[in-house]
Amino acid sequence: MQNKPERSRRASDPDRLLGLYLNDHLAGAGAGVALLRRMTRSHRDTAAEPRLVDLAEAVTADRDSLREIMTALDVPLRHRRMLLGVLAEKVGRLKLNGRLISRSPLSDVLELEAIRVGVEGKKELWRALRIMSRFDPRIDGEAMGRLLARAERQADALETLRLTAVEGAFDARAHRSPRGVTPRPHPRMT
Repeated sequence: MQNKPERSRRASDPDRLLGLYLNDHLAGAGAGVALLRRMTRSHRDTAAEPRLVDLAEAVTADRDSLREIMTALDVPLRHRRMLLGVLAEKVGRLKLNGRLISRSPLSDVLELEAIRVGVEGKKELWRALRIMSRFDPRIDGEAMGRLLARAERQADALETLRLTAVEGAFDARAHRSPRGVTPRPHPRMT
């Protein structure tokens, strides 16, 4: 049995905490990529498809950037945490959207909100790493600024898609596309 001081030291070890933090974000990124790819498939041949493709590519690039940062910081991948992220995305499919088998307009709203929450968390990750770049030369503060700016664009694009989905789900007067989200014009996400 370990004594309490050793356990306290281990729990407050900055390298260990950083590893947990980055692996949790990596798990979330994996779940976000999976959800965006599934949404893209659900919106094939709709006006939303190009924007969802752009978002999926950008979130995938961000996940890859995070892996590179973890490698530079000698942070090992914790595969159990990544598996939890994949499972969370799959469990998210069981949401109560008012339909048992098919997608409902509420599915778009809920999924876009979930992705938006993930992007907001990612923005905080890039901010935290930018702060760490002040005392850790392995982290490129300017690169964190670029990643943060890209995440801001992703959040804006998601909000545009989400507001359109809200209109489609809750406004009986709104023109509903047969396949859900019909976005307003918005610049590319990447």
